[in-house]
Formats: sequence, C-alpha cells, structure tokens
Amino acid sequence: MARAKSVFSCTECGGQAPKWQGQCPHCEAWNTLVETAAEAGKVPGANRFASLGGTGEVVSLGEIEAKDFPRLPTLIGEFDRVLGGGMVEGGVVLIGGDPGIGKSTLLLQAAARLSEQVPVLYVTGEESAQQVALRARRLEVNAAKIRLLPEIELEKIQATIAKLKPGVAVIDSIQTLYSAALTSAPGSVAQVRECAAQFTRVAKQSGTAIVFVGHVTKEGALAGPRVLEHMVDTVLYFEGDTHTSFRLIRAFKNRFGAVNEMGVFAMTEKGLREVTNPSALFLSQHRADVAGSCVMVTQEGTRPLLVELQALVDESHGAQPRRLTVGLEQNRLAMLLAVLHRHAGIALFDQDVFVNAVGGVRIAEPGADLAVTLAIVSSLRNRALPAKHVVFGEVGLAGEVRPVQRGQERLREAAKLGFTHAIIPAANKPRHRIEGIEVVAVERLSEAVDYRA
Repeated sequence: MARAKSVFSCTECGGQAPKWQGQCPHCEAWNTLVETAAEAGKVPGANRFASLGGTGEVVSLGEIEAKDFPRLPTLIGEFDRVLGGGMVEGGVVLIGGDPGIGKSTLLLQAAARLSEQVPVLYVTGEESAQQVALRARRLEVNAAKIRLLPEIELEKIQATIAKLKPGVAVIDSIQTLYSAALTSAPGSVAQVRECAAQFTRVAKQSGTAIVFVGHVTKEGALAGPRVLEHMVDTVLYFEGDTHTSFRLIRAFKNRFGAVNEMGVFAMTEKGLREVTNPSALFLSQHRADVAGSCVMVTQEGTRPLLVELQALVDESHGAQPRRLTVGLEQNRLAMLLAVLHRHAGIALFDQDVFVNAVGGVRIAEPGADLAVTLAIVSSLRNRALPAKHVVFGEVGLAGEVRPVQRGQERLREAAKLGFTHAIIPAANKPRHRIEGIEVVAVERLSEAVDYRA
C-alpha cells in the first residue's frame, strides 16, 4: 500500500511547505511547521471556500442602518461581563484553557440556563453522553432541555444544527472534530481550520450562536493555527491554578464588547460560583502592618480591582543579583530599579529583588509602577507603608509620576472597600473631594518615596 503524502503546515499562519524547515517560509515564524497528511485533490463542493461573511451587492456604508446586537444573557454575571452582556445571535466564541481548569463545567452551567430561554445543542466530542449526564447531576443543573449530540464528524453536526435550529450550540472541543472532505487526522492544522471556518459560516447564515472549546499548548496559547482566532468573534482564556479554587476568565478579543474584561469564579463541589467581590481575593489579611506590602488599584476592562503587591529585597550572595516577578513584567522591574537609583538615590545593585501579585492575578498595565517601587522601598528599609493606603500611577524614565486612565473610578472603589488615603499622580487628582478618602498627589517619584503619613 502506497504511503500517504504529507506536507508541513504552519501552526501560526496555516501556510504549507513540502518539507520541514526551521522557519516558516510564509510568516517567518520559527519551529512552527508540523507534519500533516496532504489533501487528495479537489474536494467536492465549490462553495467550501466562500466568504465567511457572505456576498452581496456594493452599497454605501452611510445607507446601512447601524443597530445594536441583541444580547442573550447566560444569567452567569461574571461570564456575561466578559462576553460584553451575553451571547450575540450568530456570534462565534472561542474559549481556551488548561486541561481540568473548568471549561466544560462553565459551559454546561451556562447551557443549562440558556436552555430555559432558547433551544441549546451541546456537541461532545471528548466525552460520552453518560459522562456529561454524570457531570450535570454532580453540578445539580437543570439539563432536561439541553439537546446532547456525541459526535465528531463535521458534516453530521452541521446537518443536526440545520434540522434543530438551536439558538446556541456548544462544540466541546474543536480539536476533536474532523471533516470527511479532508484526509488528515482530527486536531491537525487543516482539520481545525476547516471545521472552524464551516461552523463560522453556519453561525452567520443561520443566526445560531456557537461556542468552541479550544485546547491550549504548553506555552498557554490556543492550539492550532492563529487564523482560528481571526475567524471567531470573541476569544476567551480560562486561567487559574488547578491546585487552588479560583478561576479567572479574560477576553482577549471581542467584536461585540470590551476587551481585557475579567470574570472571577471559585470552583466548588457544585461547579463554578461567581465571586462578586474579587478584590477580596487579591488582598492578604495581615494582623499587623507588614514591610514590603503595598495595595494598588488596577483596571481590568471596566472593573477597578484592588490587588496587593508584595516585594522582598534581600542581600545578594551571588555574582548576579536576582530579579524575579510573579504576575508582573520582569523587564519593567529592571527599568523601575534603574529609575529608583537615578532619581531617588536608592541603589539595589547588590540586592536580590522579588515581586509578587497576590492571588495569582496578572497585571499588564503600567499603573502598577508606583506601587511596585513603594513596595520595594518598604522592604529595603524594613518599614511598613501606612495602613489603609492605596497607590497607583505610572513611573517614567525621567522620574515623573504619570497619570493613568479612570482615576476617579479607582478612588471610589478604594473608598468603598474602606481605604482612607491614596497616593496618586498629580494629574489624576479629582476636582471634587471623594467621600471617605484623602488624596496625596505626587509629581515625582522622590516625593512618593519620601512620603510620611
């Protein structure tokens, strides 16, 4: 029997090469070519490669009536927050996360609530119908109205969606499906790309909202070609440590809502439970003031969030002092240490510096700069910062403290949680006093370092 021909497909752009090479010839990414079976000739159905958005006549953009997309809420508040208010008719959502993080649990809970409003089809390609039924019983959800389909063939799932016309379809997971028109194995680049394209076309033509579950690689990125993320309308990542009960879900792309939104859940015996006050997760409860601890107000999408940053500065016993961060950008820490030396006269060239964001949250915004520097100085001097103080602000290379967005919302959130003082950039100082909180406005990093309550 003749050996099937193979090609090498790029997991980043989907381009193909006849043999393996270190760099993709199309997108120039390194080590992204994987071997897949070559497709045998032309597949039936010329409309397979039609535009996902459909075709039509040329019209003037000004003649098109712009309407808001109606939302279908999942009735899970944190999930709806990340989606932008709920599911959208004809929208395609891709949710990825580590194995066992709770993706199927969350979607089964959401499907049960959605089934009270619209018909819901749950396609399971990884588990049997009995396994899904056992999970529904353990979660104690009302799954009587959910239509379940254990199937991995694309064409059969498409026929079922056309027949049942569900309002929402959940595909668990996209990497297990295959199309009979292709010869490669399920999970290959070609299969994932083709199945996603076909389901996206079904969603746009029928109005069914479709949710994909996607696997992630060991680096934490969604497995398969990056074109998969371009096809869909919303990309969500489910994060968290499987050894703790807390889970974070973030939106990295959303055509129908804000990006960088975050929802917080706690994993319990009855499934995922919403955390209505996530700031409590990221604040340690110290009995006394502790050196090296500083509370900041970060902005996750539209939600202000209080997070405790902890720093530990210790004498280095090696030739190269260590700089380690958890939850923050390590290169930015090196920059802040240089600014501290140059503009505040605090040298740390012979000290190990460790910085951690409590609770496993990741902070990407520069508004954490001032809090990081004050936590480092507090640990170096072994002197705790004043109690009930919060800090936010960006630090520039010239030693200035620059403003951040939505400063007043951050202050109101801090006051609501009982904080009485805030060290903030002078440009963020509110014109009118905010009840319950005193503002200390600083223009230079040296002013914040020398601050005394």
